[in-house]
Amino acid sequence: MDLKKTTDSLRSASQKLALQNASEKNRALAAVADALDKNRASIIAANKLDIDAARANGMSESIIDRLLLNDKRIDGIIESLRLVIGQTDPVGEEVAGWKTPNGMTIRQVRVPLGVVAIIYENRPNVTVDAFSLAYKSGNAILLRGSSSSYKSNVEIVRVIREALAGVEGGVPEAIELVEVRDHDHSDVDQILNAVGMIDVCLPRGGKKLIQNVVQNARVPVIETGSGVCHLYVDSEANLDMACTIAENAKIQRPSVCNAIECIVVHSKVAADFLPKLEAKFAGRVKLHADERAYEILKAAVPEALEGPAATVLPATEADFGNEYLDYECCIKVVDSIEEAISYINSHNTKHSESIISESRANTRLFQSMIDASCVYVNASTRFTDGGEFGFGAELGISTQKLHARGPMGIKVLTTTKYLIDGEGQIR
Repeated sequence: MDLKKTTDSLRSASQKLALQNASEKNRALAAVADALDKNRASIIAANKLDIDAARANGMSESIIDRLLLNDKRIDGIIESLRLVIGQTDPVGEEVAGWKTPNGMTIRQVRVPLGVVAIIYENRPNVTVDAFSLAYKSGNAILLRGSSSSYKSNVEIVRVIREALAGVEGGVPEAIELVEVRDHDHSDVDQILNAVGMIDVCLPRGGKKLIQNVVQNARVPVIETGSGVCHLYVDSEANLDMACTIAENAKIQRPSVCNAIECIVVHSKVAADFLPKLEAKFAGRVKLHADERAYEILKAAVPEALEGPAATVLPATEADFGNEYLDYECCIKVVDSIEEAISYINSHNTKHSESIISESRANTRLFQSMIDASCVYVNASTRFTDGGEFGFGAELGISTQKLHARGPMGIKVLTTTKYLIDGEGQIR
């Protein structure tokens, strides 16, 4: 990859986009949405090649689920794109403004970041999400997907670029896809060291990818996090609600970062809740139970602990803080909400946490003390998503505390600058 040539082209494209108004950008994005709809057959065909290769390489079905595109998912991608079109353009927004004592007018306004790079794994829907948010906010984007989704990404980018080329004022050079070769990550190193060529880099994927970007990048990074999410079942919990939410948060789509990986249970309700939970999961989830949880389940459902198909196993230290991304979950019993908070804060990835409780005091304490980008009360962590938050698409979930936190929508790809108007003032 000739990174300098690529980023020079992207820089030029970002400068063109910076001069466009919302209607011009929306018209281009609408053309992309129509093109994705018309070309869904070729996109699904390319995706099938990726899926077949993934299965041949022994990839787990839960991870393949992240890779999969079908008509329903393409409908979702198009819907997210149309939601982005419907959002207010942040570029030019006046964040603050005032007049100084000497008569100068100062305005703080939103402007694009410029050239954005995203390094991501598996999920080809991210290709459209990242592009649409970048384009709407006036940025050009460099996409570095994984080899497992490369054929899907190539076809999606082809459709996007052709749609942009066919619209008056469209800027097809605002999107570039890095050619990916198996086991070759030299291009990633180039991106991470592209000081002056790339304005910000976003990693989106597993723990290993994110750590590599954060630890080795010389360009600015907005850190996203892997998802070690917890569900805390309080002493004052509605246990039926807790079971229903646990089922949704673990089983609905276990391969995503907002699925729960650990259920923390107050000892006061553990004997009642854990058998209910095991019955709700109905053998669909392997439970790695700490000593107290294991003894409760052993007494209540001994058959779940027996044989090669056992669904209840003794937890090891490695289970706590582990991101399974599969039909597995660990169980931790605690004696107080304070212990639950301490345990979660020491084992989570600052992503999403939830408490099930009828106690207002306990829920407010939990929300105040848990260190995470999203903290829920009596709701599934699966709602941590740009679409669910009303942002349309998302760039990922930021788990850092500077610039952006939580689901990242359009405004994350903007910064501000001060515009000062004077009448000859000197200092």
